[in-house]
Amino acid sequence: MTPRTSRRAKAIALCLIAALVASCGVLPRVGPNKREIYAGSVQRQGDAFVVAVNDRVTRATSVQPALGFTEEFLRSDILQSDIIRPGDTLGLTIWENVDDGLLAGETTNQTVLEEVQVDGAGFVFIPYAGRIRAAGNTPDAIRRIITGKLEDQTPDPQVEVRRLAGDGSTVSLVGSVGAQGVYPIERPTRTLSGMLATAGGVTIEPDIAQITVIRGNLRSKVWFQDLYKYPEFDIALRGGDRVLVEEDTRAFTALGATGSQARLPFASPTISAVEAIAQVGGLRASSADPTGVFILRNEPAEIANQVLGRDDLIGAQRMVYVLDLTRPNGMFVARDFAVRDDDTLYVTEAPFAQWNKVISALTGTLGTIGSVSTAADALSGSG
Repeated sequence: MTPRTSRRAKAIALCLIAALVASCGVLPRVGPNKREIYAGSVQRQGDAFVVAVNDRVTRATSVQPALGFTEEFLRSDILQSDIIRPGDTLGLTIWENVDDGLLAGETTNQTVLEEVQVDGAGFVFIPYAGRIRAAGNTPDAIRRIITGKLEDQTPDPQVEVRRLAGDGSTVSLVGSVGAQGVYPIERPTRTLSGMLATAGGVTIEPDIAQITVIRGNLRSKVWFQDLYKYPEFDIALRGGDRVLVEEDTRAFTALGATGSQARLPFASPTISAVEAIAQVGGLRASSADPTGVFILRNEPAEIANQVLGRDDLIGAQRMVYVLDLTRPNGMFVARDFAVRDDDTLYVTEAPFAQWNKVISALTGTLGTIGSVSTAADALSGSG
C-alpha cells in the first residue's frame, strides 16, 4: 500500500469515527433540542401548540388560583362571647343571707356549684331553682332568673354566674400550628387570627401557609398573610368550625440545562419564569441555550383559545411557551410570565454544547484512530 493510500485510509477511518460519534444514538443529551420541539408542533402535524411568549400571551395566561373566603363565611357576625349555648359549662356561687340556708351549710352562707353543663336542649338544673333555660341568655340574665327562683325560698339571695370553657362553642385546629387542639370561642378568640394566635401561630413559612376553614358542608381557603392584608378575611368563628393549616402543595418540574433537575414547590403564592429559573439554580452556563427556554403545560380551552386567537378548541390543550432571554425585552417578559401548578420548565442545550461533546468524544478516540493507523501501516508493509 502506497503512502498516499495509507493517508486516504486514515482519513476515511477518521471520518467514519466522527460520523459515528456525532450520531444521535451515541452522544448523551438532556432532552430534545429546539428543532425537535418545534417539529412536534400542531403546525407541523404534532400535538402541541408552540407559542412565543409576548406581552399579550403573558396577560392571557396570568391566571392564578384565587383564594378567599366565600360570602357565607364573610357574612358571619362576631359571636358575643357571653351568650350561653348548649354544651357550655357554667360556674355558680350562691350567697344566702341566713346562717342555715337552702343550699349553704351551717358554717357558711355560700354555695359553689362548679361545672354545671348546659344540656343539649339548652337547660341547666339548679337545686331549688329547678330546670331553667340557659342557652341564648347571658350569664347576667341567668343570674336574674336564678335569683327570682330562689328569693321566694331564702331571703335576699345573691347569685354569681360565670361562663367556663365548654364544648358548646369550640373550634378544632390541626396541621402546622404551634399547638393542635380544641379551643373555646372566648372574647380573644372570636376571630380566625385570634384563634390562630392562641394556638401558637403557624409553624411553616408564612408565604406558603394556607388556612382552610370547614363549617359543616362548607369549606373555604385563604392565604395566611391575607388575614392581615385584607381585614375582611379575619372571619368570625362558629362553634364546631375546623381549621386546617397546611403549606401550599403546588409545584413545578425543572428539566434540561438548568442548575438542577427536580420537582420543586412554589416558594410564594405567585412565581414567574425568572423566579422559577432562579429557584433551580439558574441556567447551566456551560451548556444552556437562553433562546430555548420552554414552559410546557396543559392549558384550559378558554385560555388556549384566547392565546391562539381562536374559539373552536375544546378541552385542555398541550401548550409549549417559548421564552427567548436574549431578546431586548426577553428578561422582562420572563419576569412577567406566570408559572402555574404542574408546569414543566425545560431548557435546551446550546448547539455548541453538542459540538463540544463531539470534540470530547473524538479526543477520547485518538487511541482508536492510532490503532487504525497502525493497522493501515501494517497492511501497507505486508503489501
